[in-house]
Amino acid sequence: MPTETTPSTAPRPLKLAAAVVAAEGLVLAVLGIVEALTIDSTRLVMGLTTAGFLVLYGAALVFVARGLYRTSAWSRGPAVFAQLIQLGVAWSFWGGSTSAVSVVLAIAAAAVLVAVFQKVSMEALTDDPTKDHPVL
Repeated sequence: MPTETTPSTAPRPLKLAAAVVAAEGLVLAVLGIVEALTIDSTRLVMGLTTAGFLVLYGAALVFVARGLYRTSAWSRGPAVFAQLIQLGVAWSFWGGSTSAVSVVLAIAAAAVLVAVFQKVSMEALTDDPTKDHPVL
């Protein structure tokens, strides 16, 4: 039986932020799966923990993106925190052959931060207990 869904009331900048965060989460999950598929027996524990971390972090980011899209106030903090971490990771990639990765990470993080901190997004993410239920 089909269920009715309501369109998102999120403003455009918040939808953009949700899309970028979801893309980041999917990329991390794929990297985790690739890591799991390339585990060498000489580094089994490191490979498993890295793969597990990447998949779980990616899934968490997709969950946060869903919260942003649904304008749930709880999602703002984790989204901002993840982007601040990403800016640090971008800085660590700066220089040499990884500078392009650094630029992509920094632009994505900056785009999410700008979108989340716009006035219309902040108003949409105000703490409203009636809409702040992280439903799976």
